[in-house]
Amino acid sequence: MHFDTRAIHAGYDPFAHFGAVNPPVFLSSTFAQSSPGQHQGYEYARSGNPTRAALEGVLASLEEGEHACAFSSGLGATDSIIKLLNAGDHVVMADDVYGGTFRIFDKTFKRFGVDFTMVDTTVAANVERAITPKTKMLFIESPSNPLLKISDIEALCTIARARKVISVVDNTFATPYLQQPLNLGADIVMHSATKYLGGHSDVVMGAAITRDANLAQQIKFNQNASGAVPGFLDCYLVHRGIKTLGVRMERACDNAEQIVSFLTEHKRVSRIYYPALDKHPNQAVAARQMRRFGAMIGFEIDGTVADGVRVVSGRRFWTLGESLGGVESLLEHPASMTHASIPPELRKKAGLNDGLIRLSCGIEAADDLIADLDEGLASY
Repeated sequence: MHFDTRAIHAGYDPFAHFGAVNPPVFLSSTFAQSSPGQHQGYEYARSGNPTRAALEGVLASLEEGEHACAFSSGLGATDSIIKLLNAGDHVVMADDVYGGTFRIFDKTFKRFGVDFTMVDTTVAANVERAITPKTKMLFIESPSNPLLKISDIEALCTIARARKVISVVDNTFATPYLQQPLNLGADIVMHSATKYLGGHSDVVMGAAITRDANLAQQIKFNQNASGAVPGFLDCYLVHRGIKTLGVRMERACDNAEQIVSFLTEHKRVSRIYYPALDKHPNQAVAARQMRRFGAMIGFEIDGTVADGVRVVSGRRFWTLGESLGGVESLLEHPASMTHASIPPELRKKAGLNDGLIRLSCGIEAADDLIADLDEGLASY
């Protein structure tokens, strides 16, 4: 079955719900039992709900996994995944992960005895060197946030598997429409479903998908124990958003390509981060493991933090906000926004310069977006 068909039909049978074309929203926190332990698959909504189950069915299908778990946020998913580990375990992680991911690793789980090593995962040898006998997990993003670094998922997962290390790929930027990490050997794929999967900037949610029944059981246990469960209406909204994922991604990718062409010719742009560019590191890897190159763009100006703030402020069609993946185009300044929690010296080491600006291309007319961005670049 084609991706776009699965996005609309997978995970839900209308005839099991009185013919309702859309999955019903089951606003019930508890479910009746005919006798203790005798129920129709659900007992308490923290453990499961039919609306959530429909969403999890389509998530598993789109990532070509067997088991999916929807969470109250992307960080909720990350939390339950890291809780697969024990004190004394070691994680090798990408050196430019999302700022919230870095924060929960560095400020929370380090206190409980989990160690982390940040490496440039675009070079497979770096990962191999960083793995120790205590390493239990590899955590990567590809494309990464916000430098759009491309890691060879298949190569890294092969290394991890050989060393009995769990491989986790944050697939938020690519979405399953552009890339399916489980097919490249990953053990777990996760998302901030707040972004492209929901697609309309109206819900916060996360997801974790795997083919491994044992990992799925542990992740679900961690979620149920910690309570990072999504609301019923949130599940409905993300399920609805997923139905147009393919169409939205195609239009957003088209816009991104036109905007990159504009930025390439602009005199105030010193560097562009976009995997389609020939000079982008691992461009050939991106072409091999992705359907298209995505709708996220990073670019740099030669300026200060204040200059970057001026460029992103006061735009008409680009919404200044700390998110991405919506139908509307968003832009942000990582040094003062999403990655401000990372110390300046670590940001600089990872290449997150003060003049870096991140774009999330939506589905508006590309000409309007380009004109608005041109005005911003003329403001400093």
